[in-house]
Amino acid sequence: MDETRLKKILQPLSPIATQLRPKGFVHVELACILFDIYGTLFISGSGDIGTAKKHTQNHGKLKMLLADYGLDEQPQCILDKLFHAIEKEHQKLKKTGIDYPEVDIVRIWQQVLDIESIQAVSDFALEFEVITNPVYPMPHLAELLSTCRNRGIHMGIISNAQFYTPLLFEWFLNSNLPNLGFDPNLVFLSYQHGCAKPSPVLFQRAVNQLDQMGIEKNSVLYLGNDMLNDILPADRAGFHTAIFAGDARSLRLRNNDPRCEGLAPDLVITDLTQLVELLDR
Repeated sequence: MDETRLKKILQPLSPIATQLRPKGFVHVELACILFDIYGTLFISGSGDIGTAKKHTQNHGKLKMLLADYGLDEQPQCILDKLFHAIEKEHQKLKKTGIDYPEVDIVRIWQQVLDIESIQAVSDFALEFEVITNPVYPMPHLAELLSTCRNRGIHMGIISNAQFYTPLLFEWFLNSNLPNLGFDPNLVFLSYQHGCAKPSPVLFQRAVNQLDQMGIEKNSVLYLGNDMLNDILPADRAGFHTAIFAGDARSLRLRNNDPRCEGLAPDLVITDLTQLVELLDR
């Protein structure tokens, strides 16, 4: 995708404060921090990846996007086709025993669009996501990553994500994941594994990799914004947990979900600098 075109689409966002206050403490020296991405490291305009509403408010931009790719269809028609294709694939994967299936969005768009070029389909998918789910770095993201890197703390990712998700770091921080300090062996993106959080699968694969690296679960912290998708599976995996409550758009406390009854994170974080302060102690 043309960088100039991308910069015209990407617009600054600011987090919306929540009513929660920071609290908690981890009483061990952390060897590794695993992160969620959308709503945690990056502000998500729609609250999370893949949550663009079937009746989005961005029909004008979508209409321009369709025209740019020579597609003579109405935005709502494309949206209906997209969500139908995703649901169909989910049902297919569930029949194979996957509890929380994840699609490869490029393959889905190949089914929906009348475009032969895979590169063009990928570019379209990327632009569609940026339009329907605007993103921007959380305040102090670069400082947090730099602190972890300088402290020699292993960093990884467990996130519901697509192929374009790692590009966020390149767009906004001008560096790829390894150069920012993320261990490629500790990056678990849902689309690559065919399953999504809150499935324990990605977390168990992280546990297995950490064990191979000689890193004990008790020295690992997982930071995410969703009690069900993040804190529950991370807690069951044996990690310390921190809920990121820095943006009202994406904070998911799940107070009425029986699966989260009695569940509490070790930390409540409302700004990424609070995690920096924890590491500096």
